[in-house]
Amino acid sequence: MDKIRILWADDEIDLLKPQLFFLEKKGYEVITVSNGHDAIDQFKEDIVDVVFLDESMPGLTGLETLSAIKAINKLVPVVMITKNEEEDIMEQAIGSQIDDYLIKPVNPNQILLTLKKIIDNKRLVSEKNISDYQQDFRNIIMDINSGLDHEQWLDVYQKIMNWELKLDQSNNDDMSEILQTQRNEANSEFSKYIIKNYSKWMEEGTGPTMSHKLLIDKILPNLESEKPNVLLLLDNLRYDQWKVLEESFSEKFRILEEDHFYSILPTATQYSRNAIFSGLLPSEIEKKYPDKWLNDHEPGGKNMHEALFVKDQLNRVVRREMKVEYHKITNVKKAKELADNAANFFNNDLTVIVYNFIDMLSHARTEMEVLKELAGDEKAYRSLTKSWFINSSLWVALQKLAERPIKLFVTTDHGTIRVKSPSKVVGDKATSTNLRYKLGRNLQYDKKDVLEIRDPHKVGLPRPNMSSSFIFAKEDKFFLYPNNYNHFNNMFKDTFQHGGISLEEMICPVITLETK
Repeated sequence: MDKIRILWADDEIDLLKPQLFFLEKKGYEVITVSNGHDAIDQFKEDIVDVVFLDESMPGLTGLETLSAIKAINKLVPVVMITKNEEEDIMEQAIGSQIDDYLIKPVNPNQILLTLKKIIDNKRLVSEKNISDYQQDFRNIIMDINSGLDHEQWLDVYQKIMNWELKLDQSNNDDMSEILQTQRNEANSEFSKYIIKNYSKWMEEGTGPTMSHKLLIDKILPNLESEKPNVLLLLDNLRYDQWKVLEESFSEKFRILEEDHFYSILPTATQYSRNAIFSGLLPSEIEKKYPDKWLNDHEPGGKNMHEALFVKDQLNRVVRREMKVEYHKITNVKKAKELADNAANFFNNDLTVIVYNFIDMLSHARTEMEVLKELAGDEKAYRSLTKSWFINSSLWVALQKLAERPIKLFVTTDHGTIRVKSPSKVVGDKATSTNLRYKLGRNLQYDKKDVLEIRDPHKVGLPRPNMSSSFIFAKEDKFFLYPNNYNHFNNMFKDTFQHGGISLEEMICPVITLETK
């Protein structure tokens, strides 16, 4: 490994020989100059890894030298060394993007700590993350196999995903592969848990908060009567995607609570989102609104009446008059209109915004090779989600809303999973087309790959025909017909899909925030 090269500018450099000797003994190479002009000239000529600048040099000051160095290369780390802790000087230095500062007289160990923090920080964090995960690996295995309840499954899922986010920084393929294997094991056990308990939850109303109870359990009791409320539903938002967006939200909003709910099956927009806004299970929606519900095989939009559903639910549950607006954003034009009109939301008691970008991204990734390459795995998919968000009209709108006191709820209808394992299914022409669930008659399938629901009404689902049944794919399975099997396997393998049973699809974030 090449030596780390330090450029040190100080008009009293001769007095720093003990520190310089210490650094050289530790394996660092130090280039010394006695003024700002020489520092700039040397910086232009030599490649250095870090710059130490005395703040009070004669001629060019440390701050002036800092500005010149940053104009040449803004990425090089700079440490300011000063006798002076005056607030305005430090504010100027920090505003000019110094990476650290030291107070004279400088202690050799302080210098070493600063260098470790600046130069080796990424490597040290990466190594510690790997070491910590290795220690936690066995604990997670024990948890997965210990007969968890729905709250404990949330803890395991969040722990695995948080490790995945930390290990993103390590670029260690071996550890990432081990973590992926552990996530697969977790999904295998979670699928068994859902198969064992789901029908009981639906029939008895026990278990976690599900889609149709989201508003009444998590949102409506927490609405503010004295300021506007905004409910933002980001279609397809997984927990790990929320965590990469969290930093941006935290710039303008204070996070009050990070909660969750379980999506109903199928974990698909037609079912889960209609259930959220109506406060009803799909079979109840079909009964209450027979002209509004469309089954999978029927033509037409399946989520066309959410504004009606949410207003009807509020009329049933909330005992006061509320001014409510509903906005669904499905294209760039509507997104820009949302940003332009955000100030109007302050006149509402509740503004509901459904934003479909992440859903569209997952579908586009399936169909476009360039997006498959850009979002080839979960890490890249998260990165693409964050890039979209910080440059989106949605973020523009949220920043406008953050100018005044509001309460903001961020949630989703379901998540997605990257599918890897094809499972053959046979059905007639009326069978639904989703890759993670099927609704049809006389379905033929591999029973070990699915949860089968022969009586959909028992779990709150419509039954278009007396012989209709549902099957839901477990873990990372996806359904393929025998015809053109290899072609469609190549097309859909490693794509992000939803509709079935997995931690990523079913356990959904609900975040409560307020403006700072």
